Amino acid sequence: MSTQTTSNDQITYEKPLLGFAAYSGTGKTTLLLKLIPELKKRGMRIAVIKHAHHNFEMDTPGKDSYELRKAGAVPMLICSSIRTVITIEHDIEAEPTLQEILKHIPANTVDMVLVEGFKKWPFNKIELHRQATGKPLMYPGDHNIIAIAHDNEQALQQTDLTQLNLNDINSIADFVVQYSQQNKTH
Repeated sequence: MSTQTTSNDQITYEKPLLGFAAYSGTGKTTLLLKLIPELKKRGMRIAVIKHAHHNFEMDTPGKDSYELRKAGAVPMLICSSIRTVITIEHDIEAEPTLQEILKHIPANTVDMVLVEGFKKWPFNKIELHRQATGKPLMYPGDHNIIAIAHDNEQALQQTDLTQLNLNDINSIADFVVQYSQQNKTH
């Protein structure tokens, strides 16, 4: 597998883009599973990009879409009245850039894109931090972190960034909505 490389140029998209960065085991997906329905209740259309560190399958052998993809269809797109899925096989095993991935999300269908992972890429992120993991903060090493959601009983002393309660979905949703409104481009 090739090494992930990043650019110093900020990742851009037509709609607000906000990441959730944390060490494995911190609960990024768990948080998003609670946050997305809350944002939807508030009228937001949310796209999510999740980075995987391994090979994965979204289709099953024997299904037409799987077999067509295995036969060489690139990309393979399957759609119905309620869902469209596009699968793109990479000729070379290398991490796609976040900027390239964003090209596959039609901006007119979303209000905002949330990103789980891609923590080394240059775009604004909320760092998630659980004391129990024993891991250090990524901030201040990552200047793209704009807030820290943590479960410490006391406020973090080593930062002047916005601090959010990791277990309070409403306050995190408030922050995300405010961020989205402040970063609208269209």
